[in-house]
Amino acid sequence: MSGEPDEPVKTICPYCGVGCGISVQSGDEPGDMRFLPWGDAPVNEGRVCIKGGAATEVVDHEDRLTEPLVREDGEFREASWAEAYDRVESELRRIRDEHGPDAMGFFASSKTTNEENYLLQKLARRYGTNNVDNCTRMCHASTVWALRTSLGAGAMTNSMADLRAETDVFWIQGANPGEQHPIANSQYFRQAVLDGATVIQVDPHANKTTRSFEIEDTDRHQHLQLEPGTDIPLLNVVLKTILERHEADPDAGWIDEAFVEERTKGFEDLQETLADFDKEAAAEECGVPLEAIEAAAEKYAMADNAAIFTGMGMSQHACGVDNVQNEINLALVTGNLGKPGSGVNPLRGQNNVQGTCDVGAMPNVLPGYQLVDDDEARQSVEDVWGFEVPDEPGLTNVEISHEAGESVHGLYVMGENPVMSEPDGNRVEERLEQLEFMVVQDIFMTETAEHADVVLPATSWAERGGTVTNTDRRVQRMRAVEKVHESTEHDLEMLMEVGSRLFGPEDFRFDDAEAVFEELRQVCPSYHGMTYDRLGTEGIQWPCEEPGDEGDQFLYEDSFDTEDGLGRIVGVTHQPPAETPDDEYPLVLTTARLEEHYNTGTMSRRSPTLNRQTPENFVDVHPADAERFGIEDGDTVALRSRRGEIEVEAHVTEDIKEGVVWTTPHFAAASANRLTNDVLDERAKIPEYKAAAADVSVAIEATDDDSTGAAGDD
Repeated sequence: MSGEPDEPVKTICPYCGVGCGISVQSGDEPGDMRFLPWGDAPVNEGRVCIKGGAATEVVDHEDRLTEPLVREDGEFREASWAEAYDRVESELRRIRDEHGPDAMGFFASSKTTNEENYLLQKLARRYGTNNVDNCTRMCHASTVWALRTSLGAGAMTNSMADLRAETDVFWIQGANPGEQHPIANSQYFRQAVLDGATVIQVDPHANKTTRSFEIEDTDRHQHLQLEPGTDIPLLNVVLKTILERHEADPDAGWIDEAFVEERTKGFEDLQETLADFDKEAAAEECGVPLEAIEAAAEKYAMADNAAIFTGMGMSQHACGVDNVQNEINLALVTGNLGKPGSGVNPLRGQNNVQGTCDVGAMPNVLPGYQLVDDDEARQSVEDVWGFEVPDEPGLTNVEISHEAGESVHGLYVMGENPVMSEPDGNRVEERLEQLEFMVVQDIFMTETAEHADVVLPATSWAERGGTVTNTDRRVQRMRAVEKVHESTEHDLEMLMEVGSRLFGPEDFRFDDAEAVFEELRQVCPSYHGMTYDRLGTEGIQWPCEEPGDEGDQFLYEDSFDTEDGLGRIVGVTHQPPAETPDDEYPLVLTTARLEEHYNTGTMSRRSPTLNRQTPENFVDVHPADAERFGIEDGDTVALRSRRGEIEVEAHVTEDIKEGVVWTTPHFAAASANRLTNDVLDERAKIPEYKAAAADVSVAIEATDDDSTGAAGDD
């Protein structure tokens, strides 16, 4: 033994979708790992945010699940792997025999690899159901729907590298990259502004993104602080302004007439939709001065290259598809697609949410976004798999939760936490209790796992190998450092075991993750040209359809991936949120994430570095509302909706608009999703997290005789 430490392992940060490369150095004991910079990592060039630097802190956390658990007489007890697998196998067989295959739901995970998610959705289809989904349903399902329908692919049209180099105007709407994608914001977007680009930010909340672009001696940042749920009226003001100015001066370049004529359809529909549109009334409804919106329209339309960035502030509405469609309309009429520095670019929230969708872990598509009800596409997949795939789309994850205890009797959950992530969390818990059986694969005892019948202990991000796909379509390899707890198993191993027990090893036994990827390539056209060797340390951006392809930094250079090759322009009209303020609930509640935390907080709340920054939830309240409700900064307040109540600390700030309160979903003791509305976009089935009617008041302190605990713990 030389005593020399092992070489650091190059892998990918497990948090947001930017896809930052990091190095991990193992120590003398299993689980003793520390972060090191990866100086020439392709996306981040060695820079990381606070989450990336703290990522190793949870790998050997004391809360790690280390043995299989089975529920007996209402309590968990440790079990052998054989017993746990026997229970899972027998229950899945029983449910299918008694209720049919559609009585099971399968939840994939954006925190696991492409290979693991591919195998989970294959298991669901072999079981006989398309009831498989992932957390994109709660994040960007409406974005994927609109982009796929109108342009061809549900992903960023461009890459961060070409955007930094070529973009003149960044239109950031409903996204907060300063908080949620800090390396993309600082290294790409802010750097572009320092080099001369302009940013137009559309968001109800002043935040770290707002402050990051307040650059001394420049006026290249404009914040349109609109009312929640008024994105369509604001974009219609922008579009109407562009149409009016073009009509007044057709040669000024407000509309790219050649692009519209040659590469789009539906422009007349947009004109008809906006013919009688009242810009003044719409601007008043948005709470933004008309002249400010018109100025923003001019900056975007007159730019040589303008890029739209869209986030959950756009997608998480009952009109989410229309919100994103209007962004597509803006890009198409100005010719800002199919070239560097342009496009419509969703910023994905988790490190593999893009890949989880790419590999088919959704109820309506197979790998590569091939529709399950497309006979030809389905047949091509069946030829590789050797079994028939159901030809009708299944239920989304929110629909599965709604049906728990009704038509859905069992649930297979890999690395997801719907009790925390889905809206109306109190009802989600109640419905999960109605299931006949639930198995959960995870690294911690999550709020969802507490309701399971079998819990299987998984390895963490640092212990497994495979691939993940970042927000700009770059497929990269994650590499295992070392296994921490010998009694845990990789999610891939669990899926191979369950699949082999149910259906035989020929469909579900693979030598390793690379062998799974090799099968994935055969059924996913956009990944077909990739191999592990070709991915190397740089990765490849899809589409990469043939061996030797280098991948594409931007999409749609010559045509759109639609049936006729044309981009779809579709006029849309305003749809108010399903809940609006009234006498009982006079405020609008909106939600978002923090830089220091991540999604449901399962990992970040266990990281000392991250939890130290923001250990508890809070709510932003405008000073006028604070005075109206008798609230002072730092007070503990009760925040209520029609679905529940939480207690949080009030932050009195002008960052939020009057009449609006803002909080986060990260904290189990007081999660915003105890309050949010589960009304869905009728097409994409995404819930309306971003607008609900709410009330706030100073909490009454519990006395020794009358203790009440936070409603979030109900």
